[in-house]
Amino acid sequence: MQAVLRGASGSFLFGIPLLYTIEVWSIGSAAQPPLLLTVLGTTFVVVLLLTEIEGFRRTLTLHPLEAILESIEALGIGLVCAAIALVLLRRVTLETPLSEALGKLIFEGVPFSIGVALARSTLSRSLDNRARRTVNRPRLLAAPSLFSVRDTLVDLDATLIGTILIAFSIAPTEEIPILAADIPPLWLLLLMAASLVFSYGIVFASGFSDRSERRQRGLLISPITETLVAYLVALLASVIMLIFFQQLTLQDPWQEWLGDTIVLALPAAIGGAAGRILI
Repeated sequence: MQAVLRGASGSFLFGIPLLYTIEVWSIGSAAQPPLLLTVLGTTFVVVLLLTEIEGFRRTLTLHPLEAILESIEALGIGLVCAAIALVLLRRVTLETPLSEALGKLIFEGVPFSIGVALARSTLSRSLDNRARRTVNRPRLLAAPSLFSVRDTLVDLDATLIGTILIAFSIAPTEEIPILAADIPPLWLLLLMAASLVFSYGIVFASGFSDRSERRQRGLLISPITETLVAYLVALLASVIMLIFFQQLTLQDPWQEWLGDTIVLALPAAIGGAAGRILI
């Protein structure tokens, strides 16, 4: 189960930026079945090649049949994650024609599926490097409270850096107001809840970070507390980025401020989670 969560975490990390691209929505909506089959087959080949290198599970060697089965699973995880993201952002609804929904799903599923295959090789290796640095780092004599404050600041800094890396290129695009305009007020609550779940899953459930180690780090010793504080950082950073790119002004109604901020906070929260597991 943890391998699936690890793959899903990598899927969202790699797939979210392309999700906020109106051109992909349009191409997927107009694509014909032969093109969709070609895209799906090409994606499977790419995932298979990446799986043969390592795969998203912690497996040292993969036989050809195992690589094929794991590639099918990775492709399935990527498509499911892409479907969840499309529904969350209301790019696919009950009123969406089946052909249009399928086209969007397959095109958006490309980066999501590749993200599953890259989850282990990219994130787990960084985690291993961090663990080696932690083992080799000498222990300094200082008060525990000072270490707690320092570790807390490091976590917040990592959250902010990850937030900016993922969301900064999305903030100035026209997709943010387009998405926010199509999302009802109550749906924003679901988007907030999803952002918190994704952030928690990446940091605490995917196995990319040591939960026991994180409980001893900093002042945010509770996973729920850390997730909530990190999401507040993502919200604040989202507002600042939207103002910076003049996407929000004082003349705009508060509903627009709220909707745009929550929509951008989804990739921001995912980026912040990635930042925390890589420090």
